[in-house]
Amino acid sequence: MAATKTGDVRAAYLEGRSIAALARDHRVSRGTIRTAVADLLPDHTATEDDAPAPELPVALDMPGKVADYLRATELEPAERAALDQGTTVRRGQGYTLRVTAVLAVHHQLLARCQPLDGGQGVPAVPAQRKARREYENRVGALISTGP
Repeated sequence: MAATKTGDVRAAYLEGRSIAALARDHRVSRGTIRTAVADLLPDHTATEDDAPAPELPVALDMPGKVADYLRATELEPAERAALDQGTTVRRGQGYTLRVTAVLAVHHQLLARCQPLDGGQGVPAVPAQRKARREYENRVGALISTGP
């Protein structure tokens, strides 16, 4: 659309003309009109180019042994909410908990279950250590592939 027409379209839109009517009048697509008046649309919000995109929640399967340990520890409200809203999936003798949360919460949960590896005079239970390592691998794989 020519720059001279763009000014006319913007003025008509501000006067209350619909996008469909403007598209018919100027014999262009509605998308062309929307592009011309994009900053005038009510749902348009100006964003900074440097502003990071909001982080989307990611669903990861957490081994039941890790979930059981975390439920018995002190957690932040976001971490507790993620665990409480998790979906239990039965797996043979045990279960996994499908936790949907942003990556930062998964990192916090992973850090909180670090004692399952043993250390500080506390013996590690091999099954718990393996479960924590499995959850760590899933979180790590998420980082390498990106959101």
